[in-house]
Amino acid sequence: MASTKDYLDFVLDQLSDLEDIRFRQMMGEYIIYYKDKIIGGIYDDRFLVKPTKSVMEKILDASYEVPYDGAKEMILVDAIDNREFLRDLILGMYEELPEQKRKKS
Repeated sequence: MASTKDYLDFVLDQLSDLEDIRFRQMMGEYIIYYKDKIIGGIYDDRFLVKPTKSVMEKILDASYEVPYDGAKEMILVDAIDNREFLRDLILGMYEELPEQKRKKS
């Protein structure tokens, strides 16, 4: 099942306190970026983030889910209604994420 544009819009609105949030659509799902680093995505109308140390410290009862067949597990964000929590979650994980690899020309 592909994610809906309505759910994407809701998540983006919840993340609107952060500058430089963007997304890219891929096969009916959405990859979410913060300052050009992939933080997670929306898969089957679920907001999943990468399992960094700070994310695991903030979501103690983390539910690990696979976004699609063959993918690495990610953490489901249940507290999607809490803007402050989401802001702190993304800011905390940002430094732990690797830089995007640049495509060779």
